[in-house]
Amino acid sequence: MFPETGTGFPGPGTMPFSEKSAGALAAAPAATAVFTAVLTEGPLSRVSLARRLGLSSAAVTKAARPLIDMGYLHELAATERTGPGAGRPASPLAVRADREFFVGVKITADELIGVVCDLCAQVRATARRPLTDPDVEAVLTELGQLVDGLLDGAGDFRARTRRLGLAVSGDVDRDSGLVRYSPFLRWRNVPLRELAGRRTGLGVTVENDVKALTAAEHWFGEGVGAESFALVTVGTGIGCGLVVNGRLVSGSHGVAGEIGHIGVDGTGPDCHCGGRGCVESIAGTEAIVRQARAAVDRAELTIADAVALARGGDERLGAVFARAGTAIGTGIAAVANLVGPARIVVSGEGLAAYDLFEAHIRAGFERQAFGAAADCPLSIRPLPFEEWARGAAAVSIQSLVVS
Repeated sequence: MFPETGTGFPGPGTMPFSEKSAGALAAAPAATAVFTAVLTEGPLSRVSLARRLGLSSAAVTKAARPLIDMGYLHELAATERTGPGAGRPASPLAVRADREFFVGVKITADELIGVVCDLCAQVRATARRPLTDPDVEAVLTELGQLVDGLLDGAGDFRARTRRLGLAVSGDVDRDSGLVRYSPFLRWRNVPLRELAGRRTGLGVTVENDVKALTAAEHWFGEGVGAESFALVTVGTGIGCGLVVNGRLVSGSHGVAGEIGHIGVDGTGPDCHCGGRGCVESIAGTEAIVRQARAAVDRAELTIADAVALARGGDERLGAVFARAGTAIGTGIAAVANLVGPARIVVSGEGLAAYDLFEAHIRAGFERQAFGAAADCPLSIRPLPFEEWARGAAAVSIQSLVVS
């Protein structure tokens, strides 16, 4: 039912194990439920766990005992009484964060961003490596060196690390670890889990980067305890991760929440996906640069130049950002209308120019949101790429907890 308690984890040069063969920590549903609750909302007493999960206190104790014996859970000092008037103090259960470590890597077109996280997704170490070539073999070489540097660095994490999470933009099949299509890396049908596992000797989980970030927010961030929420990312691409009924929506074909490819302007520009007038074709970073260059007739204009000119009062550039903000707001409204999330978090590297977007995003959202959906709060949460890498680690943590 449970893996061995020793530290015989695979190292470099050994045969990798897949996410499924690595196995979840607990096979019994009660043990999974108990560990998940303590991990995401703990520390919690057995009485609180029984109440939350609809289990008896005896069932909670039975489920928790092997996890305590293996060192994944431990009991804190008694701080809470089980009932009014009498009863002995309860000893809350908590996760032993340093029982196991996880590497997470966000892969961009020009850089690898890596972190080591503990079991509670707290970042213990970070590192970056530039990519000069998006070719798969070149990326794998740099990935291996990044992982080795993280595991053999000051924290000496290798002995207690056996899982690696990778976050990649585009169409990713998490079950098979196949990157079907990544537009910014120009990858098609890359078996990344298998290749990265052979290169690192770790059990690898591969997920779309926005979904990975959403998973981290769901278990360890603003989404904790929320039955439904959405995370929208603004930047090179326009993405969206969805949680419905407490679960991340993956989609039957591994595609879900792609608001960047919702058509919002039938006469708009062509999109790399093959569609026309998509949110991303209007509001993605490359799209903004392209429109900005055309507006001021400057072929060398960068996104930083466009932002500076718009902030300086250039009406032509202001109109480009206004159009982008309206497209984003319209896409967010479509999510609110279809899913009805309790809250929507907006993040991504594009938030550096959020002052140029905000009013237009909110106006586009309020115009298109139906009825009470317009009351859904939009919260702005700038997240550096290390947080995206943490998202990859969070997905790897989930692969330990839930099969």
